[in-house]
Amino acid sequence: MPQGSPAPPTSQPPGASPALSETAAEDLVHGICFKTGPPRTLGAELEWLVLDAERPGDVLPPDRLTAAHDAARALRLQSRLSTEPGGQLELSSAPAPSLSGCVDGLQADLTAVRTALRSQGLVLHGTGRDPRRHMRRLLSNPRYDAMETHFDRTGPAGRAMMCSSASVQVCVDAGYQEPGPLGYGRRWRLAHLLGAVFVAAFANSPAHEGPYAGWRCARQGIWSDLDARRALAPPLDAEPRAGWTRHALDTEVMCVRSHDGGPWAVPRGLTFRDWLRADGAGSTDGPPALRPPTAEDLEYHLTTLFPPVRPRGHLEFRMIDAQPGDDGWLVPVAVVHALFDDPQAAESAYRAAKALADAHGSRPAPRNPLWQSAARHGLADPELRKAAAACFRAATEALPRLGASRHVQDVVGAFVERFTLRGRCPADDGYLQLTGTGARP
Repeated sequence: MPQGSPAPPTSQPPGASPALSETAAEDLVHGICFKTGPPRTLGAELEWLVLDAERPGDVLPPDRLTAAHDAARALRLQSRLSTEPGGQLELSSAPAPSLSGCVDGLQADLTAVRTALRSQGLVLHGTGRDPRRHMRRLLSNPRYDAMETHFDRTGPAGRAMMCSSASVQVCVDAGYQEPGPLGYGRRWRLAHLLGAVFVAAFANSPAHEGPYAGWRCARQGIWSDLDARRALAPPLDAEPRAGWTRHALDTEVMCVRSHDGGPWAVPRGLTFRDWLRADGAGSTDGPPALRPPTAEDLEYHLTTLFPPVRPRGHLEFRMIDAQPGDDGWLVPVAVVHALFDDPQAAESAYRAAKALADAHGSRPAPRNPLWQSAARHGLADPELRKAAAACFRAATEALPRLGASRHVQDVVGAFVERFTLRGRCPADDGYLQLTGTGARP
């Protein structure tokens, strides 16, 4: 498992790689999407908003955000630190052989970053969507310029995703090649079955106005409103490798990197499969003809796909909002680890989530009605509440078996008591701040 989400491949000089055939492209995606073997490692990526400690409602000027980023980069960290387009900070753990290994490194790094920012009057804030509805892009580079152009064609959701959202992403190994509770096919399906439960249980992006008014997880609404295919899950009735390969190649190309330092082309309506078949010709908003794609172009294309669960050799969970408090992020990391790496908990979670998903059809996430209910209502949805209670109970029972520290067990237990068992999610506390009453709009 790579450390967090690896940086996108860099541009290659002209002629560095041969043109890619359609068959070779299918083989490449097929070979890299699921790296099977015993589940051994765990990783997490934590995104945070950076706010003024005294005036958290103020939008920070670019120079102050940049100074905060520079202070964090000057630290000697175990995790990889990166900056999101709107100025959010992200810490990506190294792959760890245990939950404690993953958690301890991130906790130490977070303490160091918080201390550095506190000296500048700044704090890290965990929420899935910036309540200031901040839409200004701090970073300018060819990737983000092209991404903005692409997403602007379908509305404001792309800019909101880039500049105003934050998440906790958890990464687990794909699993065994062989069938079974820890087999990669079962884990792939379980990840999508549990996705709506995670959206609801960890919803922490409440909105009281705008297009997602009343939603517990407005961040999920933003992802649903991106272009028609890029944020969708592939059909789950297909064999996982074959299904993901088809999905990846049949999704539009977001950008074609320039090798001469010029702006990147942003094709319109051109899937990667179309590009493979184009033989250097095609209609784009950039050059009138595209060079043939290479293996590096395909690997880059895969970094521009944002489904709820992304296969990167390992499985990357992308549907969980950033969590409140200093230790809130521990809960999704520990719960995902328990439900996927403990066979008994995995079986309990599969039974609970499958019964729930079977009642809501097979439309791909996040546009499945169950996912939409999770984003709108959180655990106020009685079916989701029942499934979440069963899954989180299985997770809390598994954590001691997995060697979780007493601190992690206590943090997870407190979350379950405060939220899950009461049919609540962190967004319900957020409404207290947004409306002054906590009442559901």
